[in-house]
Amino acid sequence: MSFFEALKIAEDAGLDLVEIAPNSVPPVCKILDYGRFRFLEQKKAAEARKKQRTIEIKEIKLRPGIDKHDYDVKMKAMHGFFEEGDKVKVTLRFRGREMAHQDLGVKVLERVKADLVDVAKVESDWQLEGRQMVMVLAPK
Repeated sequence: MSFFEALKIAEDAGLDLVEIAPNSVPPVCKILDYGRFRFLEQKKAAEARKKQRTIEIKEIKLRPGIDKHDYDVKMKAMHGFFEEGDKVKVTLRFRGREMAHQDLGVKVLERVKADLVDVAKVESDWQLEGRQMVMVLAPK
């Protein structure tokens, strides 16, 4: 149908001629209330934004001589982050003479990796960056 015929039909009905698919050949139009059409499109866009989730990177800081209870508290926090779908960056910081005993830090990070094997996968294994070791874990 021609554009002018469709426009006349729309005006007679008291509605608007709305272009739905402008890139198709010929362009697709509908006769409907434009205000209601805009409202429904905004509602769809808002629903899509609500379902969208960005993945955040949470950071957990550890020390080589971490105590058992402190370690358990940090592990509980990491489990919570993984349940929410976030990645976790585990930072193990060395101070002073601790740099001479980096093997202690490696043991702590390996322990973290072993304890989280069922809920997380290692995205990047531990690396020494200056005075700290960093490891990134992602939820399975």
